[in-house]
Amino acid sequence: MEYVGRVPAAPLDRFIDDIYCLTGEPHHRLMNVPPMPSAHLFLHLDGPVRLWDSDPSVPPAVFTDGWFMGVWTRRFLFEYPSRVRLVGVHFKPWGMPPFIDVPTGELCNRWAPVDAVWQRSVDRMRNRLGDAASPAALLRVLEDELRSRLARAPARGLGLVVHTGSRLQVSHGTIPVGALAETAGVSGNHLAHLFKTHVGVTPKRMARIYRFARLILSVDALRPVDWSQLAPMAGYFDHAHFSREFKEFTGHTPTQYLALRRRFAAEPEGPQERGPMPAD
Repeated sequence: MEYVGRVPAAPLDRFIDDIYCLTGEPHHRLMNVPPMPSAHLFLHLDGPVRLWDSDPSVPPAVFTDGWFMGVWTRRFLFEYPSRVRLVGVHFKPWGMPPFIDVPTGELCNRWAPVDAVWQRSVDRMRNRLGDAASPAALLRVLEDELRSRLARAPARGLGLVVHTGSRLQVSHGTIPVGALAETAGVSGNHLAHLFKTHVGVTPKRMARIYRFARLILSVDALRPVDWSQLAPMAGYFDHAHFSREFKEFTGHTPTQYLALRRRFAAEPEGPQERGPMPAD
């Protein structure tokens, strides 16, 4: 697939890591996606797309137009159609509230159709996107839509979450949550409440996801990997905890994961494939 992406212009970049377009035939249709420090919007112009939660009690979902999803704290499976044409938004973990009226906590570990969040907007957006002649034009349409929906006044407490969340991001989740609260001049309980409101998870859980993302993205499958060195660099100092969390987040042991990465190491890799692993 061809990936075209960029950081949107200010002030959107305060809440969004990147907007992107994917087109073409996927190398692998079924992907195993671990928790990553972001929320998402997907709009696809070819479909349908199928998703499965790693929690077996949650029924699978099929989307023919697009969906929002909040921060995920567990892995899920994502099946591309045979030919892909979609645009997407990687929101920062706290980035969705200025664009939607739905409480962010309700989207944690959940998918929601675009029309359930941006009511009666899918057909209009698909028409505009369908008229775009190039990936760059698709991204301009998407950026215009986001800009038109950005709230003029931030929700109460969001500024504090943006500030402390940005510190978690820069430190890859290694700053103690108690230190974050103390620096911000609030109690740990108050900070946890604000994160649950605007992110959907506590800062402690968010730090876990940042640490794990740093670990996964630091793995170079073409070189020798020493987990005993990588794990402490990502904030894991207990081997049993590291192994347990790795299996929980990926569905594989570290050894199994590395073997799988090495099977596909020679394939071209775009940004959309850094973290997710083939599952077909």
